[in-house]
Amino acid sequence: MNKTHDVGVARQIGKYSDAVESAPNARWLFTSGTPGIGLDGVVPADVTGQAELAWQHIVRMLESAGMTVHDLVKVTHYLLRAEDIKPYVAVRTKYLGDARPASMLLVVPELVRPEYLLEVEAIAAKA
Repeated sequence: MNKTHDVGVARQIGKYSDAVESAPNARWLFTSGTPGIGLDGVVPADVTGQAELAWQHIVRMLESAGMTVHDLVKVTHYLLRAEDIKPYVAVRTKYLGDARPASMLLVVPELVRPEYLLEVEAIAAKA
């Protein structure tokens, strides 16, 4: 099981851990940057719709490896607009529940396709 190391910084900002230590001999899963695109190629116009799809994909990737959100060690979130942070965090919180991986959220000037409002990249480890 992964162990969190909190020194108090994260709790001043949000629901994540300052650091996460993976278990010895863990299996690792690294996801690619995952946008909110449907399996039919459709990209919702709003950040909430894109966040829902991106997190559904992340959860499915974890499940395919026999993992859950509690095995996440680090998540990096890329958003195009600062005003999307609050609705994005609401979706992230829905999917993470009480899981607290290390986390980094960046607002970036652009992503690979102009219709993408976000991408999520995750690292998980399970003994």
